[in-house]
Amino acid sequence: MTGVATFHAIIPAGGAGTRLWPLSRAARPKFLLDLEGTGRTLIQQTWDRLLPLTGAGNIHVVCGAAHGGAIAAQLPELVNLLLEPSPRDSMPAIGLAAAIIERSDPEAIIGSFAADHRIEDPERFVAAVREAIAVAERGYVVTVGVTPTEPSTAFGYIRGGAALAGFTSARAVHEFVEKPDAETAQAYLESGDHVWNAGMFVARASVLLDALARFRPALAAGVRAIAATWGTAGFVAELERRWDGLEKIAIDHAVAEPVAAEGGMAVVPATFAWDDLGDFAALAPLGSTPDVLWVDADGVARGQDGVQIAVLGLRNVAVIQTPDAVLVADLAQSQRVKEIVAALAERERTDLL
Repeated sequence: MTGVATFHAIIPAGGAGTRLWPLSRAARPKFLLDLEGTGRTLIQQTWDRLLPLTGAGNIHVVCGAAHGGAIAAQLPELVNLLLEPSPRDSMPAIGLAAAIIERSDPEAIIGSFAADHRIEDPERFVAAVREAIAVAERGYVVTVGVTPTEPSTAFGYIRGGAALAGFTSARAVHEFVEKPDAETAQAYLESGDHVWNAGMFVARASVLLDALARFRPALAAGVRAIAATWGTAGFVAELERRWDGLEKIAIDHAVAEPVAAEGGMAVVPATFAWDDLGDFAALAPLGSTPDVLWVDADGVARGQDGVQIAVLGLRNVAVIQTPDAVLVADLAQSQRVKEIVAALAERERTDLL
């Protein structure tokens, strides 16, 4: 907290984590899982990182109705839980939370942080967000950009510009770039001017919503109309009446890209290690469960307690065992695991989704 404006953290907890099937399921997505064996799930770790920045009463979680009970059980201090009637991507979720915050605290600064990312150095994370808050006080929409470690084609990229006077590391943003091809990603990595878009955004709630009103006026009007009924007996009815009519769009496309084109975006480079744990290749460095025997083989294996997994003669492989499913996949094909989920859906195997 800066002492000038109150900071509110928003945790949009959505998605099914289909690339981590069969560990991650629709009813229990990856943010509800302890993938590192630390005793804390990913959403609990997100909560832990945000507490030094603001009080528990200023942390807001937006999630699907199906996950509200599990999140409340994992976060007993949570008092601000907003349930979406259906998935509409990140902008409606973040926008509605921002609109509710704006009504009670017009000067509030909000920050949005995914529920399912892994960050190794929480103290450096806090320092980066504090700088982002200070930049946001000047009217910028700020993102925290992660230094690329490889020419990944799985992430969007941010091209930074001139340093912002008065700040340690903040820079202007020239543009947001969609997920590139491999050759372009390599050029971005070598340039030193690009960082990964990790989906962390900080801004005054009013600045974010006013930008949304310029670029997506119907969406801005919709979330503000729903927020106007917050705290009244009519809120749930208004939410259900309007929600499915809101445009389904990510905050990156709705606000970040057009605001960057206007010159209103800034980036604070992250000095912490970050991973979105988006597939089993990302999970592999965290190791396997204990009962795994590798014979002329390597990769990652996760199984249930008491189940012996043995892998023979396979390299760079994922072997994942749950009570009702087994996945064997080439780690180089990790991004394609979602195709298995799609195939199961086509076969109407809802018991496995």
